[in-house]
Amino acid sequence: MHVRCPDRLPEDTYRQVLEEMAELSPIVQALPPTAALMELKGALRYHDTDARRLGEVLRVRTLTRLGVDLRIGVGPSITVAATASAQVGAPGGVLAIAPDHVADWLGPLPVDALHGIGLRQAAALHDYGVHTIGLLAAILTETTQRLLGGRAGRAAADRARGIDPRLVTPRTLPAAATVRHAFPRHALDGADVRSALLDLVVQLGHLLRRRGQAARGLTLVLKFAGGTSWEKTRRLAEPSGHDDDLRTLAYRLMDAAGLQRGRLTGLALKGEDLIDAGQVAEQISLDDTREARLVAEAAIDRVRDKFGPRVIGPAAAFRRAS
Repeated sequence: MHVRCPDRLPEDTYRQVLEEMAELSPIVQALPPTAALMELKGALRYHDTDARRLGEVLRVRTLTRLGVDLRIGVGPSITVAATASAQVGAPGGVLAIAPDHVADWLGPLPVDALHGIGLRQAAALHDYGVHTIGLLAAILTETTQRLLGGRAGRAAADRARGIDPRLVTPRTLPAAATVRHAFPRHALDGADVRSALLDLVVQLGHLLRRRGQAARGLTLVLKFAGGTSWEKTRRLAEPSGHDDDLRTLAYRLMDAAGLQRGRLTGLALKGEDLIDAGQVAEQISLDDTREARLVAEAAIDRVRDKFGPRVIGPAAAFRRAS
């Protein structure tokens, strides 16, 4: 089963879709940012149903629980399933291709509809007069190799005939946590942007500590007016979920962006490659200032947990200094 989620689906929701899939089959392969594969052999026996029915169950669950409609393709191979999911129209649905119908179904489709065929490969095939998957399956593999290259040509020829030995490999998303801020108006003022970034650091640090996690790296995403974006990732010297460490690296990432007069519409800060906080080695510190901040941080967390996350924090995160 090949599953396509809606474009620009938030990462947290995408993770929830993967969890819904894992309830139906133990073998789920994440294909970020919005697709996934699921092995059905054992799942069909366990649930005593057919593949199309299992796809419908998954679609209904994500619709009712998450409000997300899926485009689902089912087939005897990854290529057939992925090609089928791409043929499902919006907003969603299930298309199941039986093993004995693969050739008849693939044959009339445009060659660029075959999963794995890129724009350049499709153009090369069109120049040779190969416009459908059926024609690609009919010509000699050696000819396809001359057109597309050795390995790529053989793979394209095999997949056009429904041959794809690849297996679904269980793979989850690396643990991550993301916080976001959207500016009500285009932000040009550096102090306002830095204040919003500090607020994200506080949110992310509190989230990590509440979950008992530490981040090995940070990713900063800047969204600009016009739809463009800038993204950069850096590793922390040591895994951490403390505001001081996260803030230092977040400010370095912001400095690396080299903003001049860019009109920002939003920020996102993501803690990458999360691990259990218990795995982080505790270093003996002679820095009394840092130790005092960590004690204060723990006390502030208790206040937030009791009275709400917005009742206390750095002044600069609450006042938009000019």
